[in-house]
This record gives sequence, C-alpha cells and structure tokens, in this order.
Amino acid sequence: MPGTRDDLTRLRAALTAFFALDGFVFAGWVVRIPAIKEQTGASASTLGLALLGVSAGAVVTMTLTGRLVRRYGSHPVTVACAVLLCLSIALPPLTHSAFALGAVLLVFGSAYGGINVAFNSAAVDLVAVLGRPIMPSFHAAFSLGGMVGAGLGGLVAGSLSPTRHLLALTVIGLLVTLVAGRALLRCEPAAPPDRVPEDDGAPRRTDRRTRRLVLTFGLIALCTAYGEGAMADWGALHLEQDLDASPGTAAAGYSCFALAMTVGRLTGTTLLERLGRTATVVAGGTTAVAGMLLGSLTPSVWAALFGFAITGLGLANIFPVAIERAGALGGPSGVATASTLGYGGMLLGPPAIGFMADWFSLPAALTSVAALAAVAVLVAVATRRAAAPA
Repeated sequence: MPGTRDDLTRLRAALTAFFALDGFVFAGWVVRIPAIKEQTGASASTLGLALLGVSAGAVVTMTLTGRLVRRYGSHPVTVACAVLLCLSIALPPLTHSAFALGAVLLVFGSAYGGINVAFNSAAVDLVAVLGRPIMPSFHAAFSLGGMVGAGLGGLVAGSLSPTRHLLALTVIGLLVTLVAGRALLRCEPAAPPDRVPEDDGAPRRTDRRTRRLVLTFGLIALCTAYGEGAMADWGALHLEQDLDASPGTAAAGYSCFALAMTVGRLTGTTLLERLGRTATVVAGGTTAVAGMLLGSLTPSVWAALFGFAITGLGLANIFPVAIERAGALGGPSGVATASTLGYGGMLLGPPAIGFMADWFSLPAALTSVAALAAVAVLVAVATRRAAAPA
C-alpha cells in the first residue's frame, strides 16, 4: 500500500480527477441529445430505444469490469476505461440513424460503466486505508464535473456543432487522462490491512450473508439513483408543463437539485463522521421523501424549486455510502453488483416515470421518487445491525 500520507494524498487527487472527468464528459453528451436527435431524424420512441444503448452497455460491462479489476488492478482499468470514454464521446455526432446511434452508445455506455466500477473500487480501498468516510467527496467531484460540463455545453451549444463540441471534449478528456492517469499509475494501490490476497485474478468467494448484504446495498443505491435520473429528465418538464414556469425557470429546476446534491456531498464526510452510516442514510432518505413530495405536488413554482433542492440534499450521500459498504464487503465484485443496480436505477428510472406519467400524471409519477427513497430508509433500518461495519 502507499507508504506515506503524501502518497495517499496524490492517490486521492488522481481519483478525484477521474470522478470529475466522468461527470464532465457525461454531462457534455446529455446537453447535445436534442441536436443529435434532430441530426439522426429519430422519433421520440426510436431515440428512447437508442438511448438504452448507454444503459445496456453500462450494465453488461460493470460485472465484467469487476473481474478485470481483480486481475489487473483498479488503476490500469480506470485509465483504460477513461481513454475509451473520451474517444467514444466523439462518435454520436457522426451517426445519421437511430440504429447507428444506439450502436455507438453501446460503446460509450460500456466505457461509462467500466470506469465507474474501476474508480469506485479504488476509492473503496482508499477509504478503508484512511479510515475516514471520504466516499462522498469523490461523488461530489462527479457532480461538480457534471455541472461544469452541462454549463459549458449550454454556453457553446449555439456556436459549436455537436461534432466540434464533443470532439473538444475528447481532446480535453484525453489531456486530463494523460495527466491524472500518469499520477494514478505511479501510485501503489491502497491495500486495506484486512484484505485477503487473491491469486491469479480469482474472484473472492463470499458467503451467502455477504452476498445478501451486497444486494441490499445495491437496492439502496438503486432507490436513490432512480431519483437522480428522474430529476435530470423530468424535473424541468414538470415545472414548465404542470406549473407554467418559463423555460429559463424550468431549466433552473435541475440546477437547484444538482447544486444541492453537490453541497450535500461536499459536507458528507463530516456528516458521516458525526452521525454514522445508517443514521445518514435514514436522515437523507427521509429528507428526500419530504422534498420530493413538496416538489411534485405543490402548485407553486418556487416551492417546487425548493423541494427539488431539499431532495438533492437528501439523496446526496446515500449512493456513495451504499457503494462504499458494498465494496468493503465484496471487493470489486461488490462494487460491480451495487453499481449495476444503482446505475441501472439511474438510467432506467426515467422511462418508468414516462410510462407512469402516461397512465396517471407527471406529478403523480414523480412521487415514485419519494416512494423509493422511503424504501431505502426502510431497508437501511431493517438491516442496520447486519450491515454495520465490523
């Protein structure tokens, strides 16, 4: 393991850069979806099918990445996936059909899923070595990167074509990967003192209780990530369609949510040190329930914006805690399992909201975010003794 505090600091900085890069690149892609939809001539339904390529690529790759991390280590896999992520972001603007778009999004989703498992695995080990719950700070970097990527994309959308914009992201991303990747590869992996060495990349065998706990944390991650995906895709539409907000005010809805989530994650380490993991999950989930009920059911635009911000604060630290505990219990396989469930909830939640909005109404559909946050609270309370760290 890294031998000095300086080594650990350099490792933390390099991992933070990759978390931020991931959020930056993904947000840059998201803000250009409307332009690429127009370029490909896809209908709403065919675009939805093409976008499932991201989900499919990510979910399929996450389990495979857990095995690669065990065999080659989390640092090389992180760098390799970062290179693929940066190269693949330039591909969507080169497509001219929904089928081709879906195919290249499979590649992009594979890189996105792979890097998330790899750097979360490295972060879990670093948390264990440092003995401090710093996992939320890494996810805060992801949120900050996403805010910068979305803001930059909004600024250049009127002057740069999607091809030039996403190619610029490729160049920026590869430069960041070059600098941060060199630093990461020079760092010895953080090795928790209780980690049992694994031979020839053989998977760590876990008992049934451990597997159940990993799945439990994955379920908690899914319940909260569902809310992130729903807010990203449906929050602005709810404000504009149901509350008659102006387009500018509606766009501010997700910004309020994302900013509050970033603030919550930046303060997450302090919160975890004072309250502990279970209390943090319970308090956060309860806060998110109240915030989302307000945001989805109030007739006031400003109350809805306030509710969105409260929801972001509540959900901020639940996902990082779930991934960290799953990794501490199951190693890279635990991270892969919980990440698959969690990111699956983030990517597949928005279509579920759409179906429920057709059946009932969009405000009613958005209350499902509160319902799943409540499920996360109940699961955390029910398993608090079994899930407590040894």
